[in-house]
Amino acid sequence: MPHARLEDLPSGGGGRWPSAGDAFRSMQWGDMEVGLTTVDAPLDGTELDQLGGMPGGICVCPHYGYVFEGKIRATYPNTGLPDEVAVGGEAYFFPAGHILMYDEPTKAMELNPAYALQQCMDATERGIRRMMGTEEAAAPG
Repeated sequence: MPHARLEDLPSGGGGRWPSAGDAFRSMQWGDMEVGLTTVDAPLDGTELDQLGGMPGGICVCPHYGYVFEGKIRATYPNTGLPDEVAVGGEAYFFPAGHILMYDEPTKAMELNPAYALQQCMDATERGIRRMMGTEEAAAPG
């Protein structure tokens, strides 16, 4: 059975998402991806989801986790649903169809369906590269 200290998980998903670096350490165990997200400054995922080519500019992965410190806010654009906020000491579930925002430095453990997270992180990787100017954005459809 796999086990690890979260800090010992490989950076950027073991090289699958190099732009994430130490901000996202993860490894696939069976059908799940176990990860540690560390955000050092406020981060709004809106632009990353849009630039990365997420369908509708929203995340397709449900996220399950626990916030050690900080705060994660999930918004649900064009749904009328209120924002959800998980703070230090809380477990959370954010269904697919959200945008994640980190309003302050945050550290959280995540347990996510591996296939859905792969789609999410591939898009995040594309978004980061496009923001850095190392990959062209897709032409509008």
